[in-house]
Amino acid sequence: MSGARRMRRTAVTSAYAGGLAGLVGGALFGILRGEAMMARRRVLRHEGIEDPPNGTGVWGQGQGRPLTLAMIGDSSAVGRGVDLVTETPGVLVAHSLSGFAGRRVRLVQVAVSGSESSDLALQLGRVLPERPDVAVIMIGANDVTARIPTGVAVEHLRQAVLALRQVGCEVVVGTCPDLGTLRPVPQPLRLFGRRWSRQLAAAQTVAVVQAGGRTVSLGSLLGPEFEIRPELFSLDQFHPSAEGYAAAAAVMLPSVAAALDIPAPQDIRDLSIPSGGVRPIATAAARAAEHPGTEVSAAVPPRGGSIRGGALALSSLRRRAWTGDGSWALSLRRRPARMPTPEEARGDRERPAARAKGQAV
Repeated sequence: MSGARRMRRTAVTSAYAGGLAGLVGGALFGILRGEAMMARRRVLRHEGIEDPPNGTGVWGQGQGRPLTLAMIGDSSAVGRGVDLVTETPGVLVAHSLSGFAGRRVRLVQVAVSGSESSDLALQLGRVLPERPDVAVIMIGANDVTARIPTGVAVEHLRQAVLALRQVGCEVVVGTCPDLGTLRPVPQPLRLFGRRWSRQLAAAQTVAVVQAGGRTVSLGSLLGPEFEIRPELFSLDQFHPSAEGYAAAAAVMLPSVAAALDIPAPQDIRDLSIPSGGVRPIATAAARAAEHPGTEVSAAVPPRGGSIRGGALALSSLRRRAWTGDGSWALSLRRRPARMPTPEEARGDRERPAARAKGQAV
């Protein structure tokens, strides 16, 4: 077995071992299946929940060639559940990244609601010709709900990251969110959803870092906050609300800027992590899965020195926090403020047709 495969397996088994077959018997399996169907009906009951307009276009202000940001993944990358294009995570990140960099940002949004990791290859076919500078991938929830084997889902993600890195694109992956925070999901299904989603998030972290990307643990996005604040969810209580997507964008944004070597604003600081934040990948992956907002990337040896175990065996573990008045975080959280461009956000007035009842979310 190769070292990469061994570490991916270690991350999964050390974080949350086993699958459904090893955890529950036949009777409990039937209960969980029934609860899953019930939860799905509750979500689909809100037929008004649909995709927002696509945010593809040039956002922000600045001189010179725009940075190109690709938004890839499932409904969490689309922004399903919000009304305006200016409330979607892609536009929020693009607009704020422009403020960080002092350059315009061209957003290429190819994410599709209902996507599983196996759908990433099709989305890459639309992204790679655009030669993006950085790609944000948000994927995993549908793999969990469909019970796609972790190894299968992770391999699709790994191949996507490799393809992007081969064309010089930086990659930031928001790992599988914590499905244990979803209100339509009853217990004990919610407990298993949390276990499965954290298991996938840990495995995603190992694969992405070894493929040359970095991950941000979305977990429950802002930890207990999503569990106690219903306004962070949209009407279906499954997808985030405008404020919820703003919270997710605030978590992802510093890592996107760091991937492009764009200096962080003064109101962002790194939280202290013992031992310089360097961990074996499997350990870092397990820790990140339990701590939302944690970034994991390949450890970089100090100038003139080296890191014992190698950069791919060890990972840099980092958590960033907004300090002071948190102006950037507040600007994200207070949206939807008017953010005209492109073309006065004409997409806000172009609503797509509602999805048919029963379509994947």
